[in-house]
Amino acid sequence: MGVGGSFWDLLKPYARHEGAGYLRGRRVAVDLSFWVVSHSTAIRARLPRARSPHLRTTFFRTLSLFAKMGAFPVFVVDGEPSPLKSQARAARFFRGSGMDLAALLSTEADSSAAAAPVKRRNAAFTRCVEECVELLEYLGMPVLRAKGEAEALCAQLNNEGHVDACITADSDAFLFGAKTVVKVLRSNCKEPFECYHIADIESGLGLKRKQMVAMALLIGSDHDLHGVPGFGLETALRFVQLFDEDEILDKLHEIGRGVYPFLEGFDNAHIDDLPSSSTKNPVVKSPHCSHCGHPGSKKNHSKDGCNYCLVDSLENCVEKPAGFKCECPSCDEARDLKEQRRHENWQIKVCKRIAAETNFPNEEIIKLYLSDNNLVEEKGVPLLSWSKPDVEALVDLLSYKQNWEPSYIRQRMLPMLSTIYLREVASSPSTPLLLCDQYEFDSIQRIKIRHGHPYYLVKWKRATGGMNSNMSSKKPVMEGETSSEVMVLDEDDDDDAVGCESPELLDEPDVPQVLIDDGCSFLLTDEDIQLVGAAFPKETARFQEEQRLKEARSRSRKSKSSLADGACETPKGPRPSGVQLSITEFYRLKKTQNVESGKKPAGEGQSAKEGSRKSSDRDLNKNLPKSVRRRLLFDY
Repeated sequence: MGVGGSFWDLLKPYARHEGAGYLRGRRVAVDLSFWVVSHSTAIRARLPRARSPHLRTTFFRTLSLFAKMGAFPVFVVDGEPSPLKSQARAARFFRGSGMDLAALLSTEADSSAAAAPVKRRNAAFTRCVEECVELLEYLGMPVLRAKGEAEALCAQLNNEGHVDACITADSDAFLFGAKTVVKVLRSNCKEPFECYHIADIESGLGLKRKQMVAMALLIGSDHDLHGVPGFGLETALRFVQLFDEDEILDKLHEIGRGVYPFLEGFDNAHIDDLPSSSTKNPVVKSPHCSHCGHPGSKKNHSKDGCNYCLVDSLENCVEKPAGFKCECPSCDEARDLKEQRRHENWQIKVCKRIAAETNFPNEEIIKLYLSDNNLVEEKGVPLLSWSKPDVEALVDLLSYKQNWEPSYIRQRMLPMLSTIYLREVASSPSTPLLLCDQYEFDSIQRIKIRHGHPYYLVKWKRATGGMNSNMSSKKPVMEGETSSEVMVLDEDDDDDAVGCESPELLDEPDVPQVLIDDGCSFLLTDEDIQLVGAAFPKETARFQEEQRLKEARSRSRKSKSSLADGACETPKGPRPSGVQLSITEFYRLKKTQNVESGKKPAGEGQSAKEGSRKSSDRDLNKNLPKSVRRRLLFDY
């Protein structure tokens, strides 16, 4: 949840919409609990019989984030929640069940009984998270454990420069110090995702970190569900914008002690001693005419006329329209004074609400948000590194937990393995390596557009003899391939393993293909253009040159065809037999033959028209098709 009061709706106008390529080459901290809860809940809602949706979500989303989007994810796990958050969780649980937590917490025995269902639910969720951590370690991803909130450690990593962004839906990540937050991430969607930068929020709303902390204290958060009664999102925003970031928390402490902070020249003025609006002197303005509304009495206007209406008597004085507002200095001053008093009364009312709260502001919540030590280890942030995945351990784990076929697991791992292979070749080009110890880079087949972004369709040649045993389900031959076959790896096992689940929901990577050409086995995968260019610059340059030559030939053919279409002149010499004439050439030829034979073409004179029409009506049957009638008419 984070900050209450629909805090995300306040920040949404300042979100940037980024594409899938935004995270390429960037380090991102992922709130694992948020990832597991949100997407596992969606899978379970659509597929009630899905096995271990938390493992499925973590597996496919990690592959997509690492291979398809090119990011370097760092996963963060929640630690022990603070006592304040545990109490807020219990309050939310019993509020949803319609029970009164205050009554249950009246005795110590009742307190332990009230917390029991929450502990049982947290214990089951903790087991799911630990299984995801085991899966991520087999995938070679770094996993960090936080002291308390995972979003707090994500924000600290972002604030200290260890990562470039955070992936979480908790809005209090900004309160913990995050600079860039990705709220919702869908790798299989063409639509851009929302990315929030603290610099945009500061320039748009004028809110900085401590001001957001003050808003959380006023409207509520994960550590205090209620906040201050009577404070909504707009009221809290209006109040915190009255102070700078450096003084907002000190002012809240003063108001909590009952000190009114808005009186200039009066120190330690208590809120209870402030005069009420009824005891203040009323706003006084000069008399105005009841007929025209301008300064001066009606009696004076009847004698001397109105200076604003520019008339000499009341009879010609202009009657004031509905909603009339006088613009004289006296009225402007009165309106300004009235607005000032209205604002002062609002400030007093708000401060009285804050002062009525006991133990406000809560110092524990402030320290929790402003703390920069959220790691379990006291030595600081360890060196972040990404290792190769343990494929065999992954096969054993997912075969047992998900009942997947080993060939299906290896197939889905291939995009991640090819990405790691290209990065290794780009860092050390002289080292001979093979993809999965079987395939070597052959060529770039073409450019493929996937989810609105261009990729290279890379062709990998099988280095060892023999064919892949996991081939089935033939597909049509690809464009430009005559003596080759394209096959999909384990397409039959796919439905059994996936359980007919939605790929958009699961973010599954594209299924790799096998191309069989002249007895040789080739593997086709989608790879990032820049990564392929860094790993194999010569092959990339050759492919780009071939593309330029192909485009040049295509432009040349188009220009020649356009010139040929523009040449419409009838050839003067005899045409060879067997060549069909165009309709224009045909009519020109018949007209020339009629003139040479001395026949007058129909159309010269009224009699010719009538004779032609009568002969056509007499000799030709109107029921015949138009093409047949044309042939009979011209003897063709």
